[in-house]
Amino acid sequence: MAQLMKTSNPALNAQVFRGQYTGVGDAMTLEGTVNKTGVLLLCTTATAAWAWHVFMQTRSAASVLPLLGIGLIGGFIVALVVTFKKTWAPVGAPVYALLEGLALGSLSAVLEVRFPGIAIQSVALTFGTLLVLLLVYRAGIVRVTDKFRLGVFAATGGIALFYLAEIVLGFFGIHFASINGSGAIGIGFSVFVVIIAALNLVLDFDFVESGVRVGAPKYMEWYGAFGLMVTLVWLYLEIFRLLTKVRNN
Repeated sequence: MAQLMKTSNPALNAQVFRGQYTGVGDAMTLEGTVNKTGVLLLCTTATAAWAWHVFMQTRSAASVLPLLGIGLIGGFIVALVVTFKKTWAPVGAPVYALLEGLALGSLSAVLEVRFPGIAIQSVALTFGTLLVLLLVYRAGIVRVTDKFRLGVFAATGGIALFYLAEIVLGFFGIHFASINGSGAIGIGFSVFVVIIAALNLVLDFDFVESGVRVGAPKYMEWYGAFGLMVTLVWLYLEIFRLLTKVRNN
């Protein structure tokens, strides 16, 4: 490959396929990656449904707080491990999906009580966005050029830095009320973040196709599916956040 593609997804970056091609054994396929993405989605759905059930039995946030913590912290640790140890993806990717399901199910259930219907709306919008962008990408309507990659990468990096600064400054009592609020600025910011998260899916599609073209090893199907899950989890959370702002407004 003359030029390795870039993506702002930390799990699917430009260095992933360096040294991966061996020319022997089973190679990564598009169908295999799609199937493994489906498996990860089922894993996430299963643990999310369980966490949801736990909360609905008690209607107490305290009942799912441990599940939320395990899901968030455990998912983050596993994601880091898989990102730097790609050969562990066949095991790490399902574990990541199961842990994220705990976090998403717990959070969704708690906020569902306050905003009835918000969970199913977030799920529908997430998968609707995935389907639309996949169709648009396959039709060639959106082309992944170097400028496109750079723009999405820069925007994603900026968002990540903002969230990091927000966490650090929060310890000193400094908060961005207008951006986190339900006013026009807050909703506008969330819309922007949702768009950038969605555009990352396009880069992920292109990344997977690149792996198929160069004949990456079979385990990279799990890694490609893992990368897609990272983006989908982010997209779901940002859509959820946007809908809560709209409901509050």
